[in-house]
Amino acid sequence: MPLTRSVLHCGRTHEGLTGNEPLTILPLTSEMEEAAAKAHYKVCDRLKLEKKQRRMCRRDPGVAETLMEAISMSALECQYQFRFERWNCTLEGRYRASLLKRGFKETAFLYAISSAGLTHAMAKACSAGRMERCTCDEAPDLENREAWQWGGCGDNLKYSNKFVKEFLGRKPNKDLRARVDFHNNLVGMKVIKAGVETTCKCHGVSGSCTVRTCWRQLSPFHEIGKQLKQKYETSLKVGSTTNEATGEGDISPPKKSIPGHSDQIPRTTDLVYIDDSPSFCLMSRYSPGTSGRKCYKDKNCDSICCGRGHNTQSRVVTRPCQCQVRWCCYVECKQCTQREEVYTCKD
Repeated sequence: MPLTRSVLHCGRTHEGLTGNEPLTILPLTSEMEEAAAKAHYKVCDRLKLEKKQRRMCRRDPGVAETLMEAISMSALECQYQFRFERWNCTLEGRYRASLLKRGFKETAFLYAISSAGLTHAMAKACSAGRMERCTCDEAPDLENREAWQWGGCGDNLKYSNKFVKEFLGRKPNKDLRARVDFHNNLVGMKVIKAGVETTCKCHGVSGSCTVRTCWRQLSPFHEIGKQLKQKYETSLKVGSTTNEATGEGDISPPKKSIPGHSDQIPRTTDLVYIDDSPSFCLMSRYSPGTSGRKCYKDKNCDSICCGRGHNTQSRVVTRPCQCQVRWCCYVECKQCTQREEVYTCKD
């Protein structure tokens, strides 16, 4: 879509433009720069960050946008991974606030997916040129490097890790809940690091691979969400012990043996939690419950509906079908009508 004759920037219009100028040639006045900075500061303030985090958000205009992207990406991935479960990652204000006050398995997942989301978004923002303080990844120590020519624009995980660790703060010494949250944050970051892949393209006569241009890329975030969901399924309940040598607290298995729980010492890649989760069946401070939730008869109705049973409704739906690509350049479809059953949990 072409630009309009008067292009709106930061609340000011520039008259006399034809509407065809590229955005890069529009004059950037000091007033516009000041307005852009104020808009950037407002986003940082709306995020309700701690003092240090707000300062980090304000120091680079690209950070606020990246934080917003990371929050959205993490929430959507959480909702996708838990779409078939009693807790479907309902994050409306009061539910999220109550969950974050407790050390449930679900809270562990939220911390991990959030730190992973920020790490992923920041590394991508660097390589996309949206940040002032970072750019493409520097050439890492690749094997057979003499046969490779470093090229492309790698996702800058080195800068991203450094930023996120500083943003999330140092490891706490004594408070168990704070140590658990810190641990789960690191799990999210480690899953991102483990998923980095080297991508190469060949250059040479007739497609020969005399020179390869290579760069590092992060895994798609959906793959990260899938791995963290698997870690959620095998998460470990923990307690606290004190290291006699240093006086610092350590995460350890609970002192009392719990039926159904392992006494396994958690690894640095395990998600950990300290409180048993509620059932999420009925409305509470943690979730709206499952009354009226859509379920799938042969897949999860028994579990989602918590034994209350489900209602069945029949409805007629019309969808595109038998689609064919026509030259040139559109898709032609028929409209097919069918009856389908919809299942929802009883109150």
